[in-house]
Amino acid sequence: MLDLSGITKSYGTHRVLDDIGFTVAAGRLTGFVGGNGAGKTTTMRIILGVLARDGGEVLLDGRPVTADDRRLFGYMPEERGLYPKMKVLDHIVYLARLHGFSKADATDRATALLTRLGLGERLDDNIETLSLGNQQRAQIAAALVHDPQVLILDEPFSGLDPLAVDVVAGVLAERAAAGVAVLFSSHQLDVVERLCDDLVIIAGGTIRAAGSRDQLRAEHALRRHELVSSGDLGWLRSEPGVEVLAFDGGYAVFDVDTDETAQRVLRRAVDSGDVAGFSPRHPSLAEIFKEVIQ
Repeated sequence: MLDLSGITKSYGTHRVLDDIGFTVAAGRLTGFVGGNGAGKTTTMRIILGVLARDGGEVLLDGRPVTADDRRLFGYMPEERGLYPKMKVLDHIVYLARLHGFSKADATDRATALLTRLGLGERLDDNIETLSLGNQQRAQIAAALVHDPQVLILDEPFSGLDPLAVDVVAGVLAERAAAGVAVLFSSHQLDVVERLCDDLVIIAGGTIRAAGSRDQLRAEHALRRHELVSSGDLGWLRSEPGVEVLAFDGGYAVFDVDTDETAQRVLRRAVDSGDVAGFSPRHPSLAEIFKEVIQ
């Protein structure tokens, strides 16, 4: 398990990370989301030791992360860092050899991984001849070939078509199922919501929300409700403590300030007409994201 606690980072007088803390659990996929400049890449680089932190701790299984620990990390940067003139298989084999694998083992590992990622027919092609999406797959293979215990991926789904997203998502899920702690950032919130077990939302260098996907959805569903009635729900617009988000005659989605307000709305709806449905509405990750960064 990877733990961050009290991480700070400043450039001059500008603080880019302020008291960052969250956990990346072994065997779970943790989605790390935030807008451009929110601090995701800086946080990842501090985890990897590429960038020095000003304060705080990065712990692995309860102890400070060492250089030896980081040799068991896998990292995929947002910027592609492959050698364009090398053949795809040779490149991944070379990286595996750097991690101490024999040539035979490295070749077997690289071939199996590239094939699993859909590049089995491109093994002898130069990196520069691949499409951007296929270069992304090769970059992911570079991060995975040594079987890391911790996997840090910066925008792994960038440039991938929907089928490739499914392939990469499947590979990451397999790694998590094998006990790897996986942290990945992405601007594709629908993919994050579908794939991740846990979520960390960052904005302005601070953590705005963190927890399991289901936990965060349940917490935010406490305020949002859906009401279906045979009567006209126009009165909701003037109900104290209610913010109407969607409305169509006898259908409404709305936020409430307290549980008591929700119950008051339900009682009035029952008095005003037949209620066909009243329930908390689980928000999407995009809705949660917009709410917590405001």
